[in-house]
Amino acid sequence: MKRWSWPLLVLALSACRSETPSPAIVRSATPVTHTVADPVSTAPVSTRSASRQWKAQELTWTFNDTPVGDMVVVVSIPETQTPLPALIALHGLGEAQKGPAAGARGWVDDYGLPRALARLAAPPMRATDWEQLGAPHRRLMLNESLERRPYRGLVVVCPYTPDIVSGDRSVDAAKPLARFLVEQLLPKIRRDTPANATPVGLDGVSLGGRAALLVGLERPAVFEVVGSLQAAIYPADVEELGRRASAAIAIRPELRLRLLTSDGDFYRQTLRGLSRHWQGLGIDHRFDVVRGPHSYAFNRGPGVYEMLLFHDRALRGEPYLP
Repeated sequence: MKRWSWPLLVLALSACRSETPSPAIVRSATPVTHTVADPVSTAPVSTRSASRQWKAQELTWTFNDTPVGDMVVVVSIPETQTPLPALIALHGLGEAQKGPAAGARGWVDDYGLPRALARLAAPPMRATDWEQLGAPHRRLMLNESLERRPYRGLVVVCPYTPDIVSGDRSVDAAKPLARFLVEQLLPKIRRDTPANATPVGLDGVSLGGRAALLVGLERPAVFEVVGSLQAAIYPADVEELGRRASAAIAIRPELRLRLLTSDGDFYRQTLRGLSRHWQGLGIDHRFDVVRGPHSYAFNRGPGVYEMLLFHDRALRGEPYLP
């Protein structure tokens, strides 16, 4: 019997179901699309990008030559006069199957990113914002924390996440994606967004959560915070991820790690096992189990809010919750 075939089947069926995404949020600026003709650059990062007045806008970047083929990246920039941390957010398997142009819009069009950003800037979060998912006491706790420490904003960078690491493929399969993110995408983030010399976080959901852990643990000198939502991790990955996390912490002792799963996530038991394995190795990390299924509704509900608020604080060196 092929190992781990059932989670992939469930994930594929979940990704392909006919659930209608939430209505798109009207953007405050016209999206801009341009092609990166020479994405690899050694030009120094200009400090002007940090001091200018930025309008709220959505950008689309295309890369014609990368280690993983053609790439599209959608970037959400809030209005700001000061530098902001950057979060690279990776989507799931369903969007990987759509191809670069549509897939890169997963967080924006399918997972409710614009709505979540608007609500975090003007709380409280409501049950309808969370797609009627999640525990009410959890949402109340996060709302109370927003009263004490308001959301301050991130540059959210959403690259297309190719299906190169799913199933029983080697954990080394993420190396080409890591090269693109670090060597091509990050320099452009530094040049063309308010994330000038600021901390950078990496996160993702399901397939994207798996990719985020693999890339983040391989490149700890680059990412200050690495998280995941319902990461597609399998029992055979646990020991290797323990070795990689130990090596990453040796390079960056202050690296902040987070695993988030849910009571209806079919990766929950493996993620709990990974958390216990990391505990046994003395690897400091946050492990959260929230309420909800492994679904698009979860991504649009608790998932996107938990991810954004966690990185908004972690990338500023603050605790997530009291």
